[in-house]
Amino acid sequence: MANGTAPQPDPGGYEPTGSPIWVEALFPLDWLALHTSPVYYGFGVPRGNGDPVILVPGFLGDDRYLTEMHLWLRRIGYRPYFSGIGRNVDCPELLTQRLLMTIEQAYTDTHRKVTIVGHSLGGMLARAAAHRQPHRVRQVITMGSPFRGVRAHPLVLSAANFVRSNILRERRQRREVGSTCFTPQCSCGFVTTLRDEAVPEDVRRNAIFSKVDGVVDWRSCVEEDSELNREVTATHIGMAFNPDVYRTVGNLLAGIA
Repeated sequence: MANGTAPQPDPGGYEPTGSPIWVEALFPLDWLALHTSPVYYGFGVPRGNGDPVILVPGFLGDDRYLTEMHLWLRRIGYRPYFSGIGRNVDCPELLTQRLLMTIEQAYTDTHRKVTIVGHSLGGMLARAAAHRQPHRVRQVITMGSPFRGVRAHPLVLSAANFVRSNILRERRQRREVGSTCFTPQCSCGFVTTLRDEAVPEDVRRNAIFSKVDGVVDWRSCVEEDSELNREVTATHIGMAFNPDVYRTVGNLLAGIA
């Protein structure tokens, strides 16, 4: 991170720079636009050559909601993999370890470096994994991922804290975690990784963001180097189903600026 600290929830720093949060309820329109777009059927995007691509879901999601992108990647010539992390609600360190196992499997299957495409919190997991396995990762593409500081809508942060507090209570009862887990004092591998420069220079990286994002502050989702950023028009949830996002991902996978 540029400021030398790990990303932490910052409700006080959130400013409504995009759309109001209720706009996120319109994400089905992104899905409809995708299915009526030639991009969805492989037209107007570069063809792949069998390179492995791992898809990582965002907070509260699991691999199933990225099925559309998984099928699309296969149609345009890539070898897609689901993340294998389960539902993205647990300790980020534990989820990163599961993602590393998937990276190793994809690399073993194909003997090629992998690309990781992560949505929201999934993008932060992707960056952390790339930091630990740069010799296995070719590229990281984030979609609406607040890796520069977690500035999200207060309602979203409240929901996240509620879910995580319940998980944390259960795990503490089983003595699986310490008292600092999910707090700014946490010093697990995930936090330590993001406190350092999260993606090595020899790993390509790009950040997809939307100024109409109703969940996170888009300014926390961009690289300092503007050439690494790609702006789209999509809701936060709808980034997983938006034709503009798919077109952008296809071009980035092919190395097209």
